[in-house]
Amino acid sequence: MRLCCVILLVILMPAASVFAAPDEKSASSTSPSKSSYAEVPEFGGPDSTGVLLREDDIRKTPFLRFPVIDRALEPYFGVKKRVNDHIGLAFGFDYFAVVLGVNESLGEEHAASGVFRAFGSWTLLGRQTKNTGSLVYKVEHRHRYTDIPPSALGFEAGYLGLIGPPYSDQGWRLTNLYWQQRLAAGRVSIVAGWLDTTDYLNVYALASPWQHFLNLEFQTGTAVAIPNEGLGAAIGVMLTDQFYVVAGLADQNSDPAEPGDGFDTFFNDHEFFTHVEIGWVSSFDRRYFDNVHVTFWHGDERDEAQVEESWGVLVSATTFVDDHWMPFLRGGYSNGDAALMEATVKAGVGFYWKENRDVLGFGVGWARPSDGTLRDQYAIELFYRFQIAQNLALTPDIQFIVDPALHPDEDLLFFFGLRARLAL
Repeated sequence: MRLCCVILLVILMPAASVFAAPDEKSASSTSPSKSSYAEVPEFGGPDSTGVLLREDDIRKTPFLRFPVIDRALEPYFGVKKRVNDHIGLAFGFDYFAVVLGVNESLGEEHAASGVFRAFGSWTLLGRQTKNTGSLVYKVEHRHRYTDIPPSALGFEAGYLGLIGPPYSDQGWRLTNLYWQQRLAAGRVSIVAGWLDTTDYLNVYALASPWQHFLNLEFQTGTAVAIPNEGLGAAIGVMLTDQFYVVAGLADQNSDPAEPGDGFDTFFNDHEFFTHVEIGWVSSFDRRYFDNVHVTFWHGDERDEAQVEESWGVLVSATTFVDDHWMPFLRGGYSNGDAALMEATVKAGVGFYWKENRDVLGFGVGWARPSDGTLRDQYAIELFYRFQIAQNLALTPDIQFIVDPALHPDEDLLFFFGLRARLAL
């Protein structure tokens, strides 16, 4: 906990003088953005820090308007703009509250938790160019409101999978602290440091567990042994205007709640997760929407954790129709017992409203467990992310689990959830 606080203070300290400066001119409420954060080339997924900062900065047209609150926040967004203009630091905060319930369970039937996040990108090299060098950070505090957090409710009810995997009771944790270097006008991006592998692995437009599907099956997927956040590196390269490659390496034994131990596991254990993705996009600007890719991954044997060597392949195809509809088809295969599932296939569609940033998502998935003694299971999920106010979104979510693998006496589980996000 102390380490996370120190890191955050060090990052924000140079901005203190700017925060104390008089408010010469707050951001105009008629501007399309709140703090004028520029859009920069980014290989990361929808919840990578760079994409998150830009998306949060865009003014929405919400269902409800609170002019008094919006006007009261204008000086704050003006300060954010001046900080970025003066020292190149773009930053943000958000808070999530999640409630999840299930109709039938082997144990608990309800769970709730909250997550506070502080994140930012401090551009130290190449400002005003596309070849920037930036220090990227994200610090979180994850806490439960009930006896168990939402991330544990799926297993509690007999579902072999994770529903709301980030919504745990881990406390303070370091999610990102890495250097990002862009080259060739953004066509090459290199990141090295404390990484979240899911920011760069098998991403697509609806991959965020914070803003889209709650079920891991419709995020990165369950036919891959995803490591915790930890030390690693990744590179993304646009080979042509339409073909790209992303490759990365990450420590499999890191603990984001104890980041200091990650240096020991990375440099001494040498038990790594590696991945290579080859993909096609209609253009770099539409890389999340019109995207077809194949990802190959490998996990070294982990001696102390007694996890065998594993490998697998993931496939994904998405497109964006009329800038509203987002159909997707994804699947995966894993060899070994490290991943939850041996094989998965899922399909679905999203619908996107540009003005208010509302998103509707629906997915159906089949999965065969790596443990051959368990039955196949099916997941169906429907969510609607509702931008209720300029800085507040609500996401009701319902899921049906058919033939839950860990509850053979039950044919159908029904999960219902509500997620709220306040972003500043």
